[in-house]
Amino acid sequence: MTSAPAPETTAPADLVDAVRAVWADALETDPAAVPANASFLSLGGDSVLAVRMAAMLRKRLGTPLALADVRVEQSAAQLAALVHERSTGTGALRPLPLDLRRREDPDAPFPLLPLQQGYFVGQQDAWELSYRSAHHYVDIGLEDVDADEAPEALQDALERLAEHQAVLRARILPDGRQHILPLDDPEAVPRLRVTDLRDADEETAAARLAEIRHEMSTEGPDPSQGCGLDMRLTLMPGDRARLHSSTSLLIVDGWSSGVFYRDLFALVSDYNAVLAPLDIDYGDYVTTLRDLPGTEAWQQDRDWWWDRLDGFPLPPALPLVADPAEVRPTLMGTRQAVLDPERWSRLRRLCTEHGVTPSAAMFAAFAAAVARACGHRRFLLNTLQLNRLPLHPDVSRLVGAFSSTMLLPVDLPAAPVFADLAGRAQQDIGDALAHNLITGVEVSRELGRRRGTHRPVAPVVFQSTLGVDAALGSEVPQEAGPLGAIDLLSHHQQLRTPQVALEVRLFELRGELVVVFSLVEELFAGADVDRMFADLMATVEALVEPDAWAAVVELPDAVDGEQQAEPRRPASGRRLSVPAAASGGAEPGPPRDDTERAVAAHWHELLDRPVDERTADFFALGGDSLLAVRMLASFAREGRGRVTPRRFLEQPTVAGLAAALREPDDR
Repeated sequence: MTSAPAPETTAPADLVDAVRAVWADALETDPAAVPANASFLSLGGDSVLAVRMAAMLRKRLGTPLALADVRVEQSAAQLAALVHERSTGTGALRPLPLDLRRREDPDAPFPLLPLQQGYFVGQQDAWELSYRSAHHYVDIGLEDVDADEAPEALQDALERLAEHQAVLRARILPDGRQHILPLDDPEAVPRLRVTDLRDADEETAAARLAEIRHEMSTEGPDPSQGCGLDMRLTLMPGDRARLHSSTSLLIVDGWSSGVFYRDLFALVSDYNAVLAPLDIDYGDYVTTLRDLPGTEAWQQDRDWWWDRLDGFPLPPALPLVADPAEVRPTLMGTRQAVLDPERWSRLRRLCTEHGVTPSAAMFAAFAAAVARACGHRRFLLNTLQLNRLPLHPDVSRLVGAFSSTMLLPVDLPAAPVFADLAGRAQQDIGDALAHNLITGVEVSRELGRRRGTHRPVAPVVFQSTLGVDAALGSEVPQEAGPLGAIDLLSHHQQLRTPQVALEVRLFELRGELVVVFSLVEELFAGADVDRMFADLMATVEALVEPDAWAAVVELPDAVDGEQQAEPRRPASGRRLSVPAAASGGAEPGPPRDDTERAVAAHWHELLDRPVDERTADFFALGGDSLLAVRMLASFAREGRGRVTPRRFLEQPTVAGLAAALREPDDR
């Protein structure tokens, strides 16, 4: 990405020094090692660490900079000039549009954020590629465990952490809101389950471990039914153990996982440990965001995205062996590889030399691998972002489902060198992040409306949590009292997330780069996935050498993939794409009978729009998936009929819903 132009205003020297001091703390270095004219990126910062840095600036300098104002290519002098302009009122900068406030009633329900809504609706079997629970499972190795003390210490830590991090006591209500259970509720605190295999032989222990992994991977926690965290401890022969954790994506995101484990292990290590108090909770943050749509900044971001939507490409035309509408996956498949600490360190240094973040470089590598797999260079990808608006210094210390998606159109040139490809990715990601008040879920809904489809519009996902350790200020500790030594490199994980066909995840463990494919195995030929993953890893491994950055990237000749007109084609011709929804053939006109008139009246009240046409589409009228779930539940409560969200999506019109209500839905 090119450097930001120098602002006309020059900041006072003491303000520049104050910004340099914040950067030094964020980067864990001395202020003398932070030149005023060096970019945050060149000093080792990245977009994840910039979130923490922006919150620190707000706390120390009292200036509410938006993330759009804080770019990794800025120098301390440039950022100080922005702060100076803000404080003197001379700049046309975009401030954070909200001030976080505490809720008057901490027990009152509050909304779900857009991505939470997507997970919640997915758990109602509404989408293609849905699961009963959207969750992430992981287990890690423990050595030198004190088997007598560890279970009690771990349960005690869970109880104290549930008091400290209120979202661990969160429950999702049937109407798609969430609330926090009080501490005295007997169901509020996560309960540890212990399996003692110390006296088992290795074969028996391995078999039982496999059973636990399968159960926790396929039957994840659901905060609409109970606790959103399932934690277990398996005691193994030889003072070893496995710590299992299955967390609902409705309450914990990637950043939160780092916060959770650091807090948990600190409490396990010391019965007397006291975590620094939190002045806010997740509900305060979410409730504050309700006012976003009324702000000028939100409306500007919406216009920025809406103006571009008609030019968005389709997803990559990856070859499929099954129609996504027809598969019912229970578990996502996995491919995983690592880059050792030495080579990963070299790759990061080369990223800095080329003025890009590691995440941008990895996005470019993934986009190139996708292009070669699908046979064309222009397509739409989805990304998962750690989208924590720095509304309060404690936001970075909270556990919660803050993440949001962000759609990124990819349009690769014919024969680029990799450095240019990475720079282009850095620019595109930065431009999109500068308009992050509109989430990818909201953009996807509008894109689906315009395309007349209710199928996933961006089912190929890129997720990077590179830099989270630095942003949190430390790694997960290597020891935790009675739990013994923590071996993060001995880990096993599974992901289940709705509307996703293929997701690449990148994160760091003990200095290694870990690259993971999570995918719906039923959709793809195994050889195709293996080839694509090997292609990506070959690029990643090559980028540890400077010559690879100057090498021409081989890409397909075709710009766009084949336009798929029909959702169902022979197996050899299926492609991952977004066909138009079937029309269904209902004759136009006013509602014809009492059932259709009841549907039209209900929609009129719910959407605050007149509904006088039986072919009117719920989503075209302004409805969304969460409102659809609420609407269907209302009809069921009234005894008019039970219709599943998936069936409703097949024909989301007045006539279509009325027809479904007349017939029992046994699917």
